[in-house]
Amino acid sequence: MKPKKTDRFITTEICNTNMTQQRILVDRKTGVNYLWTASGYAGGLTVLVDAEGKPIITPVPREE
Repeated sequence: MKPKKTDRFITTEICNTNMTQQRILVDRKTGVNYLWTASGYAGGLTVLVDAEGKPIITPVPREE
């Protein structure tokens, strides 16, 4: 099955160094922030949390 292309995530910040890429992604539906990182052949995605361990949520305007 071919994956569908969607615009579910917004990239808010990008940081590139020699071999490492990092991006902050915001889910358009929930507003939850994620950190995506890649270095060489390795990478990962994790939810960003505040000091209390709750997900960081950015208000995202609803699309009509």
